[in-house]
Amino acid sequence: MTNRGPKPPHRPARRARTAVLLVNLGTPDAPTPAALRRYLAEFLADRRVVEIPRALWLPLLHGVILRTRPRRSAAKYAGIWSPEGSPLAVWTARQRDALDAALAARGHELLVRHAMRYGHPSIAATLDALAAEGVTRVLVLPLYPQYAAATTASAIDEVARWAARTRRVPELRLGGPYHDDAGYIGALASSLETHWRRRGRAERLVLSFHGLPARSRALGDPYFDQCHETARLLRERLGLAPEQVQPTFQSRFGRARWLEPYTEPTLRALAAAGVKGVDVMCPGFAADCLETLEEIAIEGRAAFLGGGGEDFRYVPCLNVDPPWLDALTALAERQLQGWPTRSDTPSAPGEPQASDGRILALGASA
Repeated sequence: MTNRGPKPPHRPARRARTAVLLVNLGTPDAPTPAALRRYLAEFLADRRVVEIPRALWLPLLHGVILRTRPRRSAAKYAGIWSPEGSPLAVWTARQRDALDAALAARGHELLVRHAMRYGHPSIAATLDALAAEGVTRVLVLPLYPQYAAATTASAIDEVARWAARTRRVPELRLGGPYHDDAGYIGALASSLETHWRRRGRAERLVLSFHGLPARSRALGDPYFDQCHETARLLRERLGLAPEQVQPTFQSRFGRARWLEPYTEPTLRALAAAGVKGVDVMCPGFAADCLETLEEIAIEGRAAFLGGGGEDFRYVPCLNVDPPWLDALTALAERQLQGWPTRSDTPSAPGEPQASDGRILALGASA
């Protein structure tokens, strides 16, 4: 019998396997009060979302808000729920599939997954599944064009919590905002130009971004400024005058002052001032959801028409528009630079770990 000698004292290192994880905010599992109660309990308990002392906020959340709001919110979700499910879940899954196909067409061998900060599939469960599939490098791409602690930072928090309880932490790259990315601005412009070719251009373009408490700006969030930078770049790309474009902020909650001007009062004021038609776009949302389909396309429409306006045109989110998918693919490719993107290609010593400067953090595997 041939003596094969002693076994090596170590196990061979696992070849690098790379994944891209898209992260969106989240959605309830069903348009029911029970599902909304679970979803809102997770969402509104996040310290990044509600920055009120816990001793004051939690009794209010569990004693009042979670007893009354789920039923109202469920009725709103029921109005926009599709046969396939929540619009946000459907569009995010389609973006994942489209990005997977686009990266494969460019020669990359990657795993592309998606997760929700709140609800399912969760970030932790998705990262667990990727680890079980042998992934050793993960690019996390939050689908938030503008940075806010309540969105981008909260997603990073959840990744960090997962890493804190994980024995073998993969290398992590955490994507930052893309509010001024040329591809993203071009995709917004293309969407509007397509809309205008079909329906003509309205007198005003209202760009409605999700609102935040006004104090978030004083605390250091660049969100307000990045929203206005997106609006300026888009306006210049379209060749519009400043008075033709109005950035606003929606989804105000509670009695505190939020970022202004507010969307619904602006729509009413435009109608009262004699503006007959508006185009309304929501550039801060990568996919259509409750805030766009119900709050803007339904409630915003009612506010404008009720105030005397005649023509309200909602412009859908980028969803799976080809120019946006091209931009998303380019964003992913830039941030994957220096990592092996083929399952049979080990990384070379000293290989550059470059990016386009939008990576917020790096983690090295053990």
